[in-house]
Amino acid sequence: MNDLKIGTVVVESGEPFVIQSTDHVKMGRGGAVLRTKMKNAISGGTLEKTYKGGDKIEEADLSHSKANFLYREENNFYFMDNESFEQFVLPKDQIGEISDFVKEESDVEVLNFEGKPVSISLPAKVDLKVVTAAPGVKGDTAQGSVNKPVTVETGYSVQTPLFVKEGDTIRINTQTGEYVERV
Repeated sequence: MNDLKIGTVVVESGEPFVIQSTDHVKMGRGGAVLRTKMKNAISGGTLEKTYKGGDKIEEADLSHSKANFLYREENNFYFMDNESFEQFVLPKDQIGEISDFVKEESDVEVLNFEGKPVSISLPAKVDLKVVTAAPGVKGDTAQGSVNKPVTVETGYSVQTPLFVKEGDTIRINTQTGEYVERV
């Protein structure tokens, strides 16, 4: 129980959970307990669980691999493993918010639980091409509006400075979803 740290992945109810926070609480006569807050690595749901001193905790059998994103069909994302060349599908709700930043033919890091792909991760920043951008109108800054919405190749809409135009490649932070810079 003492080796549970933030970032450790454990198995609860047959699913992998990532420890997000731990709090060691000393009870009066009952001994110490460890309160944890965990995030489901597959669904993204959260769970709060308290462990007593003698509780057995199973660490998850996780592995990482690389895959290539092939295409998206409705809410399903199709990938091909870079080593075995096997194709697999992950639903959008399993990928989460980063699905807005996955472009075709890009490589992703795949999280595998018990040999099955359960999630993907992207770099902190990705470069995407602007497909539609409203023109920056002279005088826009007078109203305090120094940003305009643009749509990138994945369909994601983001606020950018007025100088960004259609055809530009921009860098977006995948954690915040915000514009970083023009590339």
